[in-house]
Order: sequence, then structure tokens, then C-alpha cells
Amino acid sequence: MHDLEVVEICAGAGGQSLGLERAGFRHRLAVELDTNACNTLRANLAHPEVVRQGDVADHEVWDPAEHEGVDLLAGGVPCPPFSIAGKQLGATDERDLFAWAVEQCEIVKPRALMLENVRGLSMPRFAAYRQHVLDRLISLGYVGEWKLLHASDFGVSQLRPRFVLVALQEEDASYFRWPAPHPEKAPTVGEVLYDLMASKGWPGAEAWAKKANKIAPTIVGGSKKHGGADLGPTRAKRAWAEMGVDALGVADEPPGKDRPIDWTPKLTCEMVARLQGWDDGEYKWKFTGKKTSTYRQIGNAFPPPVARAIGEAIVAAFNHEGEPEERIIPSVDPIYQALRDADDYLTPAQIARIARRQLPLEDLERHISILNRDFEIDTRQSKSGPSYKLLSFKAFTGQEDHVRHEAFQLALPTIS
Repeated sequence: MHDLEVVEICAGAGGQSLGLERAGFRHRLAVELDTNACNTLRANLAHPEVVRQGDVADHEVWDPAEHEGVDLLAGGVPCPPFSIAGKQLGATDERDLFAWAVEQCEIVKPRALMLENVRGLSMPRFAAYRQHVLDRLISLGYVGEWKLLHASDFGVSQLRPRFVLVALQEEDASYFRWPAPHPEKAPTVGEVLYDLMASKGWPGAEAWAKKANKIAPTIVGGSKKHGGADLGPTRAKRAWAEMGVDALGVADEPPGKDRPIDWTPKLTCEMVARLQGWDDGEYKWKFTGKKTSTYRQIGNAFPPPVARAIGEAIVAAFNHEGEPEERIIPSVDPIYQALRDADDYLTPAQIARIARRQLPLEDLERHISILNRDFEIDTRQSKSGPSYKLLSFKAFTGQEDHVRHEAFQLALPTIS
């Protein structure tokens, strides 16, 4: 088999980059918006010249047509449009690039597509969005599948659920298997960080490591909209406190021998990187920039061991390992599908019959209202009641006149 190549979009500081390299992919291109993350990529990738900085949807930054036929198109497109902690604006969020990334399959024609995002995208709110993505992939000759993966299942000492889309061309899709969880439990925070916590002679390191006997809550890198680095929202801070960690900020260095045994330490960026799956061996990586920037790069990353596991599963599918299995595209949102397949307006009774789902009018209207966040839906009112027709998808997929462009430029100083 030829050397496998990947074009990576929204590459961040390289968690996915490193994992895919360990899975056997060489970077043909890595595109990222943030200056500090680009500097980190250039400091670590074998060929730093492949790094391009700028808006990934800008043709002056890169031309997708120049990379037609690459083995893998991968990326960690922005999470805020789907985050449970945000407004979940989805297709109307100027940072949403998920649908745009899927659309690049028509131009790039990669052998496989891999996109990761937050757990929020797996929620019922985005059922129709996900169905649209699967439908579009089918029309382009790909079979796609979603999976919620937990970093702790792959040896990473952190909860960190990530929602991943993998799509392959039809001849390879039947050989794809999601990677199986590691048989051993993920190590605890204390086990992973003891040597670093004890490195400056702190006498309380051993007792602390015994107290830190769980895996970490999800590490949140945050954005430029907020202040300095800390370890997450209130609920996460409580979990850290139970493990003897001060989550109100990040330390410059581990506690020294002058600190009392019962000291409550903060984590350093090096410690946070360990909890994301980087280490001093197989997953060694050098971060550039000041402390807050470095923390954000680490906290927003995709854990390298998880990216590697998915990358290896894609390689196995390329090699047609194992017995082929038929991939069945699930019906995610039958009401959306009923409207999608209709040539004309549908009444509630018609929707119920087609979708095989009887809903009170109030519930149907609520469902239509949710669909209307991501899709244009026209509603007609008559004496007999409302009828509905699905029109266009609101998401940015490359349209030159899309409102995304102006909104993106206005928001650019705070996007990270």
C-alpha cells in the first residue's frame, strides 16, 4: 500500500495530528486559524511547511481541489455551535464548519473522512442535522457513521466524550470497525501525574496521588472570550477539589519542597497535557506560546491515543481486514425524513402517517420549531390547520453570499 496521506482542517495544536501520524498517515496539509497553534504544529510536524494559517474556508489559504484523491480528510471543526454549555445555534452559528467540511468530499474526494466534535452534536436537538450529513455523504458515494467515544476507554485519564463521524467510500465502508476499548482501566490522575507532582520535592506528593484516585473530568480549554486558564465550570472544579486539585488556574511549576504536606496544588500545562494523552515517550509533543495560550491549545485538543485508534481502524478498512459487514444507515429523525422526501406541503396527519409516529399537534409544532433552527421551513395556515414544507439547509457549505462570512470576520478576534 502507498504511503497514506492526510489533509487535516482545523488542526488545532496537533492532538489529532499526532494520533494520525502514529496510525500511519503523513500530513500533506494542516490548516489552522490560531497563530500559537500553528507555531506548535510547525515545531512538531515532520514537514512544517505543510502548515497553513487562516480561515479554512478561504480559498486563498488552501485550495481543496489541489488535494483530490487524498487518503483521509480529517479535522476537529469548531465545537461551540453544538456545545451543551453554549446556545447550540448549530447551522446558524458563524463558527459552524461541520456541513462545510462534509461538502469538501465532493471536491477532495478523499478515500475517508473523519470529523470529531463535542457530545452535544449527538443530542436530539441535532438529529436532523446529523441525518442531513449522512444523506449528503450517501449522495457523494460515502457511507458515514457516528459514534460517541470516551477517551478513558483508550488509556487516557479523562472522561472526555467526543462525537466522531467516519465516512468511507463504498468499497471500503463494509470493512470499517470502530476501535474496541482497551481491556485495562485508564490510570488515575494520581498515577499519571505523581512523578511530575513530586519533581520539585513536594513532601505531600505521595499522599496526594493516593487521593487523586479517579480519572479527570473533561478538561476545557476555553476561548479568547473568557479570562485566563482554569480547569472548567463549577461542577468540574468540585470534582477536582475531591482529588485535591485547585482548579482555579494553572501553575507555572509543580509544588516545591517548601510546600506543606496538605497543600492543594494546581496543575501545570505539562500535567494537563499528560491527562490529554501526551507523554514523554510515544506521544511526545512540544507546545509553544505563553501559559494561557498553551493551556488552551492542550485543553481544546483531541487526545492523540483516541485519534490513533480511529486512524488505525480506517487503515484496517483500507486494507480490507476482516469480514465485510453491511453498513445500515440509521433513521435518525423520521419527521425530518418525511418532510425531506415530500414534493409538496404536508399536514400533521400526513407527516404522522409517513413517519409512522403519532404526535399531538403541540409536540409536532415543537419538533418543527427545532428543525427550523437548522432548516428553512415554510408553514401554511388554512382553516383545516397548518401544513409544512422543508426548504433549504441553513448551514454554510461554501456559499459566497452566506451570512457566515461577515459574522465570522466580526467574531474573529474572539474565535479560538
